[in-house]
Amino acid sequence: MAATETVASDRNTDYLYEAMFLLDSGKFASDPDGMSGQVVELIEKVGGSVVAHRPWQDGKLAYEVNGHRKGLHFVVMFRMPGGRITDLSRACKLSPIVIRHMVIHHPQVLFDAMVDAINTGPPEDDTSDEGGEASAERGAGRRGRRPDDEFEE
Repeated sequence: MAATETVASDRNTDYLYEAMFLLDSGKFASDPDGMSGQVVELIEKVGGSVVAHRPWQDGKLAYEVNGHRKGLHFVVMFRMPGGRITDLSRACKLSPIVIRHMVIHHPQVLFDAMVDAINTGPPEDDTSDEGGEASAERGAGRRGRRPDDEFEE
Protein backbone atom coordinates (compact mmCIF):
# COMPACT_ATOMS: atom_id res chain seq x y z
CA MET A 1 0.00 0.00 0.00
CA ALA A 2 2.89 2.38 0.75
CA ALA A 3 4.33 1.93 -2.75
CA THR A 4 0.99 2.93 -4.28
CA GLU A 5 0.89 6.08 -2.14
CA THR A 6 4.45 6.98 -3.21
CA VAL A 7 3.59 6.64 -6.91
CA ALA A 8 0.44 8.73 -6.44
CA SER A 9 2.35 11.46 -4.59
CA ASP A 10 5.05 11.54 -7.31
CA ARG A 11 2.38 12.14 -9.96
CA ASN A 12 1.16 15.20 -8.04
CA THR A 13 4.59 16.61 -7.15
CA ASP A 14 5.63 19.64 -9.18
CA TYR A 15 8.84 19.14 -11.12
CA LEU A 16 10.95 21.70 -12.97
CA TYR A 17 11.04 21.43 -16.74
CA GLU A 18 12.51 23.10 -19.81
CA ALA A 19 10.60 22.71 -23.04
CA MET A 20 11.90 23.59 -26.49
CA PHE A 21 9.21 24.07 -29.10
CA LEU A 22 9.86 24.32 -32.83
CA LEU A 23 7.30 26.76 -34.24
CA ASP A 24 6.55 28.07 -37.73
CA SER A 25 8.75 31.17 -37.98
CA GLY A 26 6.43 32.86 -40.49
CA LYS A 27 3.44 32.62 -38.18
CA PHE A 28 5.52 33.78 -35.22
CA ALA A 29 6.83 36.80 -37.16
CA SER A 30 3.29 37.89 -38.03
CA ASP A 31 1.94 37.51 -34.45
CA PRO A 32 4.67 36.98 -31.83
CA ASP A 33 2.48 37.79 -28.82
CA GLY A 34 -0.34 35.55 -30.02
CA MET A 35 1.97 32.60 -30.69
CA SER A 36 3.74 33.05 -27.33
CA GLY A 37 0.36 33.16 -25.62
CA GLN A 38 -0.75 29.96 -27.36
CA VAL A 39 2.37 28.09 -26.22
CA VAL A 40 1.91 29.31 -22.62
CA GLU A 41 -1.78 28.39 -22.76
CA LEU A 42 -0.87 24.91 -24.03
CA ILE A 43 1.24 24.30 -20.89
CA GLU A 44 -1.28 25.86 -18.52
CA LYS A 45 -4.15 23.75 -19.90
CA VAL A 46 -2.39 20.56 -18.80
CA GLY A 47 -1.63 21.88 -15.30
CA GLY A 48 1.73 23.60 -15.70
CA SER A 49 2.74 27.06 -14.55
CA VAL A 50 5.16 28.99 -16.77
CA VAL A 51 8.10 30.66 -15.02
CA ALA A 52 9.91 32.14 -18.06
CA HIS A 53 9.74 31.97 -21.85
CA ARG A 54 11.27 33.58 -24.93
CA PRO A 55 12.10 32.99 -28.58
CA TRP A 56 15.50 31.33 -28.71
CA GLN A 57 16.64 30.91 -32.31
CA ASP A 58 15.02 31.61 -35.67
CA GLY A 59 16.46 30.31 -38.88
CA LYS A 60 16.89 27.66 -41.50
CA LEU A 61 16.53 24.08 -40.29
CA ALA A 62 19.19 21.46 -41.02
CA TYR A 63 16.53 19.37 -42.77
CA GLU A 64 12.88 19.70 -43.68
CA VAL A 65 10.52 18.94 -40.79
CA ASN A 66 6.86 18.35 -41.65
CA GLY A 67 7.20 20.51 -44.76
CA HIS A 68 8.98 23.37 -42.94
CA ARG A 69 12.44 24.52 -43.99
CA LYS A 70 12.58 27.39 -41.46
CA GLY A 71 11.56 27.42 -37.84
CA LEU A 72 11.71 29.28 -34.58
CA HIS A 73 12.94 27.57 -31.42
CA PHE A 74 10.92 28.79 -28.44
CA VAL A 75 12.13 27.91 -24.93
CA VAL A 76 9.82 27.70 -21.91
CA MET A 77 10.76 27.03 -18.28
CA PHE A 78 7.82 25.73 -16.23
CA ARG A 79 6.65 23.74 -13.21
CA MET A 80 4.24 20.85 -13.60
CA PRO A 81 3.23 17.62 -11.84
CA GLY A 82 5.24 14.69 -13.20
CA GLY A 83 2.19 12.71 -14.25
CA ARG A 84 1.09 15.42 -16.70
CA ILE A 85 4.03 15.17 -19.11
CA THR A 86 2.21 12.64 -21.30
CA ASP A 87 -0.75 15.04 -21.46
CA LEU A 88 1.56 17.86 -22.56
CA SER A 89 3.16 15.65 -25.20
CA ARG A 90 -0.24 14.66 -26.54
CA ALA A 91 -1.40 18.29 -26.62
CA CYS A 92 1.76 19.32 -28.52
CA LYS A 93 1.27 16.59 -31.12
CA LEU A 94 -2.32 17.75 -31.68
CA SER A 95 -1.47 21.47 -31.74
CA PRO A 96 -1.33 23.13 -35.16
CA ILE A 97 1.35 25.62 -33.99
CA VAL A 98 3.93 23.12 -32.66
CA ILE A 99 6.06 21.42 -35.31
CA ARG A 100 8.23 19.51 -32.81
CA HIS A 101 8.84 19.66 -29.08
CA MET A 102 11.22 18.35 -26.42
CA VAL A 103 10.83 18.45 -22.62
CA ILE A 104 13.71 18.07 -20.16
CA HIS A 105 13.51 17.65 -16.37
CA HIS A 106 15.98 19.94 -14.53
CA PRO A 107 17.39 20.11 -11.00
CA GLN A 108 16.68 23.36 -9.10
CA VAL A 109 20.18 24.84 -9.65
CA LEU A 110 20.10 24.43 -13.43
CA PHE A 111 16.47 25.55 -13.62
CA ASP A 112 17.29 28.79 -11.75
CA ALA A 113 20.30 29.46 -14.00
CA MET A 114 18.20 28.97 -17.14
CA VAL A 115 15.43 31.23 -15.82
CA ASP A 116 18.02 33.93 -15.08
CA ALA A 117 19.48 33.57 -18.58
CA ILE A 118 16.04 33.83 -20.18
CA ASN A 119 15.02 36.84 -18.10
CA THR A 120 18.26 38.78 -18.64
CA GLY A 121 18.63 37.97 -22.34
CA PRO A 122 21.84 37.50 -24.32
CA PRO A 123 24.98 39.32 -23.14
CA GLU A 124 25.49 42.70 -24.72
CA ASP A 125 28.35 42.98 -27.22
CA ASP A 126 30.82 45.63 -26.05
CA THR A 127 31.10 47.94 -29.07
CA SER A 128 32.57 50.89 -27.18
CA ASP A 129 36.08 49.61 -28.01
CA GLU A 130 36.54 50.69 -31.63
CA GLY A 131 39.07 48.35 -33.20
CA GLY A 132 41.14 48.10 -30.05
CA GLU A 133 42.99 45.20 -28.55
CA ALA A 134 39.86 43.66 -27.02
CA SER A 135 38.20 43.48 -30.43
CA ALA A 136 41.25 41.79 -31.92
CA GLU A 137 41.24 39.23 -29.12
CA ARG A 138 37.54 38.49 -29.61
CA GLY A 139 38.00 38.10 -33.35
CA ALA A 140 41.07 35.94 -32.96
CA GLY A 141 39.27 33.68 -30.50
CA ARG A 142 36.49 33.00 -32.97
CA ARG A 143 38.99 31.81 -35.56
CA GLY A 144 40.86 29.65 -33.05
CA ARG A 145 44.03 31.82 -33.08
CA ARG A 146 45.75 33.76 -30.38
CA PRO A 147 46.32 37.49 -31.07
CA ASP A 148 50.12 37.04 -31.07
CA ASP A 149 50.10 34.23 -33.68
CA GLU A 150 51.63 35.23 -37.00
CA PHE A 151 50.08 34.04 -40.19
CA GLU A 152 50.02 34.84 -43.88
CA GLU A 153 46.85 35.31 -45.84
